[in-house]
Formats: sequence, C-alpha cells, structure tokens
Amino acid sequence: MILPRPRVLLITNRTQAHRPLTEVVDGALAGGCRWISVREKDLPTGERRRLGRDIVKRAAAFGATVTLHGDIASAEAARAAGVHVPFGTAPGAIKAILGKAAIVGVSVHSWEEAERAQEDGADYLTVSPVFETASKPSYGPALGLEILGEFCAALDIPVIALGGITGRTAGQCIDAGAAGVAVMGEIMRADDPKAAMAEIVAGVEGACS
Repeated sequence: MILPRPRVLLITNRTQAHRPLTEVVDGALAGGCRWISVREKDLPTGERRRLGRDIVKRAAAFGATVTLHGDIASAEAARAAGVHVPFGTAPGAIKAILGKAAIVGVSVHSWEEAERAQEDGADYLTVSPVFETASKPSYGPALGLEILGEFCAALDIPVIALGGITGRTAGQCIDAGAAGVAVMGEIMRADDPKAAMAEIVAGVEGACS
C-alpha cells in the first residue's frame, strides 16, 4: 500500500476534543494532515454517516484520504476510501464488499495479532501503545521503540505507530522503522490543532527526508 503523505493518520474522538470535532479536523487539515479515520463508533448510524460524509467533503478540499473505523456500510455510504477495524475482522471479506482498492487497516497489540492480520490481507497495521498514552490507558504497558522496530522489521506491510505520539516522538518512530504514525489525543485535546498537527508532520517529514 502507498500511504497518504505526509504519513500521519489522525484518528478522531469527539469526546476528547476541546472544540467541535469539525473545527479540530479543519485545523488538522490546515496543519498538513492528509489522512483521517473517523472513529465515532458510538454515534447512531445516521449521525455517523452524516459526519463521515461531512469530513470526506472537508478532506477533499485538501486532497486528503478519509477512512472510517469499523463501520463498512457507513464507509460505503460516506464514500470513504476504506475502513480501519479491530483485530479479528477479515480484511479480505471487507474488500469483497468495498472493492479491491479499499484501504483496510487493522489494530493490533501483539505479534500474533500482527502476523494473522497480515496473512488475512490487511493493507497496514496500527501497533500500540508505543508510548504511554492517556487515550487508551487500559491497553497495557508501552511497547517502546525497540519492540516497535521488531514489528516493522518482521512484517511486510506498513506499520503505523500509535500511542503517545507527539512532535518529538513521531520522528523517533520513523527512525525505528515505522511507515507512519497515528495520533488522536494530541490533536483532539490541542488548544491549536493546526499548530499541533504541523509539529507532528514536521517530525515525520524530517525523519523521512
């Protein structure tokens, strides 16, 4: 898979956002974000689809890619580029519905999950938590850069580092072998989402250059 550039995936979470979610998304896009996954899984289906369509339209003005977390039907209705799913959902079955060009990412937290998801046809994996994170404190101890690097070296598909990503740590993840980084709370809770995203993009681009 050819990842959107810059290699920064913004995962939305309106419950953490310090302002309306669409304002956060607009700020992130202005700050250089070109890849968004809409994660509002607790919304009623109709609201989730309307939000998905709205964010797809906002992203289109920047040439950005949008996927949805977990909801295949809503991704199709919103004309999103694909979905991001938890481990255990077969990427091949999703592509049979959305088409071979659909982007399908899988969240993994162990080597066994990563290997299985790759075998099942995932386009990319998010590996987490790389660092301590306030967004998902229940997901176990931080893996650290060394274990992240082991994942990246052993897998044939892109690995996206998630958990505790900041402007400082983003470049460290790329240096460790990650194809990109994913962020949630750092942008959702930011007083200035544009500046916060620009800092992370700069960290990634600096490590990629």
